[in-house]
Amino acid sequence: MFLSVFDMFKVGIGPSSSHTMGPMVAAARFLDLMRASPFDFAGVRASLHGSLAFTGVGHATDRATILGLAGFHPDTYDADAAAKALAEIRSTHVLSPEGLAPLRFNPATDLVFDYDRALPGHANGMELMATDAQGDVVLQQVYYSIGGGFVMTEEELAAGKATQEGAPVPYPFKSAAEMLRMASESGKSIAAMKRANEVSRGGTARLTGGTARIWQVMNDCIDRGLASEGILPGGLMVKRRAKAIHDTLIAERGMNLTAPHTINDWMSVYAMAVNEENAAGGQVVTAPTNGAAGVLPATLRYYLDHVPGASTAHVEDFLLTAAAIGGLVKFNASISGAEAGCQAEVGSAAAMAAAGLCAVMGGTPEQVENAAEIALEHHLGMTCDPVRGLVQVPCIERNGLGAIKAVSAASLALRGDGTHLVPLDACIETMRQTGQDMSAKYKETSLGGLAVNVPNC
Repeated sequence: MFLSVFDMFKVGIGPSSSHTMGPMVAAARFLDLMRASPFDFAGVRASLHGSLAFTGVGHATDRATILGLAGFHPDTYDADAAAKALAEIRSTHVLSPEGLAPLRFNPATDLVFDYDRALPGHANGMELMATDAQGDVVLQQVYYSIGGGFVMTEEELAAGKATQEGAPVPYPFKSAAEMLRMASESGKSIAAMKRANEVSRGGTARLTGGTARIWQVMNDCIDRGLASEGILPGGLMVKRRAKAIHDTLIAERGMNLTAPHTINDWMSVYAMAVNEENAAGGQVVTAPTNGAAGVLPATLRYYLDHVPGASTAHVEDFLLTAAAIGGLVKFNASISGAEAGCQAEVGSAAAMAAAGLCAVMGGTPEQVENAAEIALEHHLGMTCDPVRGLVQVPCIERNGLGAIKAVSAASLALRGDGTHLVPLDACIETMRQTGQDMSAKYKETSLGGLAVNVPNC
């Protein structure tokens, strides 16, 4: 099993990897399908199902789908160009993607939120259709946005297409037990094994440059969030808090009476800065999702800014270790809130961050695995119940607490020798089962939990 660090960490836009980035990617794939088709197309339609319907407006799923059909892609997204294109589409009812004739598309009638019919493959389903001059559907494809910006067609999902494709890699572990066995036999760290896998597929230069860019985008996102004020979009009137908290923390530096637990506020403010940027539709890195995008960069920033002896030379090891753990979770369970609740998003992110921090602080592979298990175990059962379907409440604060848990889990693991009762594999399987048993109203539908018990105005 191989899942690249660049699959786990993707540069994109907020507010959601599954509900914003995924539909945009699916639309881009459908355009490619149309370009390869012998038919002459005159229009397109789209329908959103399951969680994409129920929380689509709050997650900007409709906007992302329209822009995707217009030719936009998350990793090259230009906000100004997107706003201009969207206004034109709403005015003219015409899409003009490159390589295709102009296509009829009225956002008011050709994009449907289907609340009644869930698609069978995944909670995040969408149908894209191309029509001829008479309005008859001549090309149709079902896509599933399965979390973290990953998209699969109906056929790919049914065939079980996952992460095994491509040339063999040196260390193809698909479970934590295999990962630890390979580490023991090879004498390599988890990061070193993951690095060997990455280099075998893409080369050293791509890995070094790519991981540097990932951290740069993450760190820039933190800095933007720490410098920004105002009210987040969506109607809940949620105020950005990261800048004010950060300003206070800076003012308190050097004071003899500062409480030791103030370090928790530093971890939280880094994470909140990222998730406020995400909620505003800014550029973020999925880690492993947008809704959980603040946990890992906050933990890494905490390490670099607050841990004695920390070095940017260790950033790649942190990201590689985290990606290895994230790959195990995705392969064996889920990173999708719509599929398994927020335990699959913030829980997975905390496990990844804990593993990365433990690794760069000198942890053995056994201690790294233990750190990931501790962090994930203490997110089990966490629901995904965003108020009004917006990635704001409780999501922003939840990332801060996820970072705190990640650091605590790494610290606990480093205090031990790596032996522990619950293996990471068992914890991942428990998370999968818990998500399977969880009521749909607690899985990113905004039909239960905080979403119905907090006033939406």
